[in-house]
Amino acid sequence: MVALAKAAHAGGSPTALPLLGDAVARGLVRVAEVDGEVAGYVAVEKPLPSHVRIASVAVRHERRRRGIGTMLIGEVLREAGKIEAAGGSVATVIDLTDLEVAGLLLSCGFIATRVIRSSTPEQAMQLYYQHKIKVEYVDPDARHLVPLSRPDQLIESLSPSDYAVTALATLSSEPAFEISRFEQDDPASLQSGEAAAGIAFSGSILAAITFLLGFSFASSRYPDDVRLLLIGATFATTMSLIIYASASGELARIRSNSFGKVMKWGNVLSEYGGVLPFLISLPITYAQGAGVRWSAVVVGVMSSTALVLYERSQFSIAHRFRWTRATVALTALTSMAPTVCVVMLAAGITSRPLTVALAVALTVRTLVYLYRRGPEAGVSEYRRTWQIRR
Repeated sequence: MVALAKAAHAGGSPTALPLLGDAVARGLVRVAEVDGEVAGYVAVEKPLPSHVRIASVAVRHERRRRGIGTMLIGEVLREAGKIEAAGGSVATVIDLTDLEVAGLLLSCGFIATRVIRSSTPEQAMQLYYQHKIKVEYVDPDARHLVPLSRPDQLIESLSPSDYAVTALATLSSEPAFEISRFEQDDPASLQSGEAAAGIAFSGSILAAITFLLGFSFASSRYPDDVRLLLIGATFATTMSLIIYASASGELARIRSNSFGKVMKWGNVLSEYGGVLPFLISLPITYAQGAGVRWSAVVVGVMSSTALVLYERSQFSIAHRFRWTRATVALTALTSMAPTVCVVMLAAGITSRPLTVALAVALTVRTLVYLYRRGPEAGVSEYRRTWQIRR
């Protein structure tokens, strides 16, 4: 591996080998072997808890273009996934003329955002590459190519903060960098729209629950335990409305960065305190109004099937958190509640034990996601995270 490092950094950074030795001592080197021979390696360092820096990466010349470098960088990104999810970064600095490593980094989701000028004339100019995890859009009308022989033009192109190197190209038999401009999002506008959508959604659910609750009081055959479940849903949905309004106030004051935590409370309460109790109560309402037992059971089965599909989809709150055996069991109980409750009513069996179990399950799920889970998160994917808006 030392011989490979010397060949990879011949004439390059004089600190590469000492950094490699330190990374080996600290267990921060990943090696790829082919037929018992070291085919490539990647060494990293962690100058800060929230920052991972790729200190050195190399692949043996005869083993290149076989995906070894991509596998090594992918291993670094997988191990740094939690750091990136918490707001950290994975970055590296390479010479401007090191096009093979530049192409590898760009293919793994890195972009070059800054030119680092050398302190001495004999050292090459360097580019700062950072792994991009947030999806942003590239303006198709703001892209241009800069030849490798024009470092002055490259410096000028990367001066604005919204421009970056996104690809390598060949321009008149000369290597060139593709410079793209990323469209800048307005976080305040996006958060304001999210809070407004939450208020509108919870308001609609509250109106539907209130109507169903009025129907339940108008029917003498409606189970009292389900009425209590709807009253609880009314309370929880009203609380989610208050929380969403608090999120809007948080935006207006801009005093602290707690918008995400506030929205998490509103999202969890509106789903497990309002939406799910409302949907589970619909088949029961149909059973009381229609009076036809077989059709009510069919409606219950269809409702349970729809809830199962929703819970396992990317649109549910549960999908944004880590699944455990306990949460799977609670989800199964919640999803099967419409069918079981309608069958019990059709058989003349009181639904009170099931309603109590359902209320406990929804309460436990709410507490788990509010207190025992971190922030809502999506699925991390190691791919290019920019797109051209069309």
